Amino acid sequence: MAQPCKPEKIPSYENSDDLRARVHFCAETGQIWLHEHRMLLVHAATQAALRKELIDTLGMDRARGLLTRMGYASGVQDAELVCTRAHDTSDLDIFMTGPQLHTLEGIVKVTPIRVEIDRSAGRFYAEFLWENSWEGHWHKHYYGIQPDPVCWNQIGYACGYSTAFMGRQILYKEVECIGMGDSNCRIIGKPIEEWEDGDEYARFFSQESIADQLMELQTQVVQLRSAMNAKEKQHSDIVGNSPPFRAAYELLEQASKSQITVLLQGETGVGKEVFARALHDRGARRNESFIAINCAAIPHDLVESELFGVEKGAYTGALVSRPGRFERANGGTLFLDEVGDLPLSAQAKLLRVLQEGEIERLGDQKIRKVNVRLVAASNIDLRTLAKEGKFRLDLYYRLNAFQINIPPLRERKEDISLLANRFLEKYSAIHGKKHRGFTDKSKRTLLSYAWPGNIRELQNMIERGVILAPSGTRIEVDQMFSSYHTDHSLEFGLDSNGGLEIAHEKTGKELCEAVFNGVMTLDQIDGMLVDAAVDKARGNLSKAARLLGLTRRQLAYRLERLHEQDSERTGAISRPVSDQL
Repeated sequence: MAQPCKPEKIPSYENSDDLRARVHFCAETGQIWLHEHRMLLVHAATQAALRKELIDTLGMDRARGLLTRMGYASGVQDAELVCTRAHDTSDLDIFMTGPQLHTLEGIVKVTPIRVEIDRSAGRFYAEFLWENSWEGHWHKHYYGIQPDPVCWNQIGYACGYSTAFMGRQILYKEVECIGMGDSNCRIIGKPIEEWEDGDEYARFFSQESIADQLMELQTQVVQLRSAMNAKEKQHSDIVGNSPPFRAAYELLEQASKSQITVLLQGETGVGKEVFARALHDRGARRNESFIAINCAAIPHDLVESELFGVEKGAYTGALVSRPGRFERANGGTLFLDEVGDLPLSAQAKLLRVLQEGEIERLGDQKIRKVNVRLVAASNIDLRTLAKEGKFRLDLYYRLNAFQINIPPLRERKEDISLLANRFLEKYSAIHGKKHRGFTDKSKRTLLSYAWPGNIRELQNMIERGVILAPSGTRIEVDQMFSSYHTDHSLEFGLDSNGGLEIAHEKTGKELCEAVFNGVMTLDQIDGMLVDAAVDKARGNLSKAARLLGLTRRQLAYRLERLHEQDSERTGAISRPVSDQL
C-alpha cells in the first residue's frame, strides 16, 4: 500500500505559471485557447440560469446525470492536455495539474488534503477541499439548502479527469457541500469498486435516451386514457344537434359496427381525435388499446421507428429494442393524426402494412403479424396532396375506404350553446367554481365569432372565462376573449365601445339566422339591445332610451321585464337548449 503523500510533497499552485502561460486571448479571431483546446468565457449567472432551466425541465435526477456527464467530458479533455506536459516529472506532479486547471478555469478553488497515486499498481486515493464553488453557490441560491450534495458538474469533472489519468474508473463523492449548508465542499475519490454503493452512482455516467423515455411515457398516458374512456358509453365532449354534425355522427356510428379503415377529414380543432376515440369505444375492439400518434409532431427520421419499432443498434442512439405503435396497438385501434405529413418512405411501408398485416422493425429481418384497426385524420385534402406528388395515391385509396367529414364550428352554430355549457360545467368542476352562465354580450359574441380554431378554441376560451370570472357571477366577454379578439371585436358584432353593432349586413343576417334556427329568441335580442344601450350610455337611462328611440318609461318597463325573465331562468330546474347560453 502506498504511503500517504506528505503535504510538502504535494505540488504548490505557485508553480502553475506554465499553465497560465498556455492561455491565449486572440482579439483578431475572437477565440480563447488553453494550449490547443478552444475555451469559452461565459457569465457564471448565465450558466447558472441554464443549469436551473435544465433542472426545471428534466427534473433533479435527469439534470444531475446530464450535468455530471458534461463535467466528466470536460475532465477527460483536461486529462488529455495534462499528458502533453513533460514526462520527467512524477505521477503526482502531473496529476495535480488537473486541480490547478479546475481552479484556473474559475470553477472552484481546489486545495489538496491527501493524495495517493500509483499508476503502475492501479492504486488511487484523493481528498480535496473545494472553496468558492460556483455550482454549489447558485444551486443554493435557486433552491435553498439541500439534503444531498449538488456540485454535480464538478464531481463529473473530477471523475472524468482521474479516470482518464489512471486508466480505470475513479469515483468521487462529495462528503461536504455548501449546497447542504456546509462552509465549504470536500470530496473523496477512489476506484469505483472500492465504494460499497459504487454501482448506484455509475448510472449517472451512462447515456440515456430521454426521447425514447418520453415516447414511452406518452404511450403509457395514451393507454391509460384509453382504459378510462373505454368505461364510458360515449364521449361527453361529443355534443351537437346541428344537421352537419348529425350527418358526421351517423357515419361514425355506422363505421363503428365494422372494422373498415376510416379517414377523418376536418380543420384543426374540430375534434378528429375525439371522433377517433368514440369510434374505438363503440366498436368491437373497445377493450383493447387505443394508440394515437401525431405524424406532424415526429421528426421524419424517427417516424418509421415510431410506427414500426426498432431493434437495438439499428442506428446511433437506439440503445434498446422497442416496439412501434403498430405492435402496441395490436388487437386495438391505431390513430394516425395528420397522416398527410408522413414522409413518402414511411407511406410506402404503411401501405404494405395495410395490405399484408405485417411489419418489420428497423434493423430486424423478423416479420411480425399485427391486427390493427386503422383510423387516419388530416386537416388537408389528401387527394390534393396526391395530385401534388406529396402523398401516395394508392395509399390514399386505402385510407379513404370510409371517409367522415367533420364540419367546422362556424357551420354548426346551433351547437355552440350546447358545447359552451358542456365546457362551462366541465371546467367549473375542475377549477372548483360555480358560475351563473354567460352575460348577454358573451352569448352574442360566442354565436357571432368565426371560430377559426373550432371546438378547441371554444374550449380554451371557456376555460379562460371560468378561471378569470369570480365564482357566482356570469362570464363576460373580456374574461373569455383575449385583447387581440376584443381589439378586433367588430369581426364578431361588437363596436369599439363594447356595444352590439347590428349595422353590418352580415351581422344582421346572422341575427336573423340565429332566430330562425332557434338559437336565440326575440326576447333575447331585445334584451341584448337594451343592455348594450344602457352600457353605451354608461347607466344613463334617458340617454339609453334615446339611443333606442324609446321613452324613458318604455325603457324602464323593458328593463323590469328582462329582470323578471332573468330571475325565472336562474331559478328554473330545466331550460330549453336555446336558452342555455
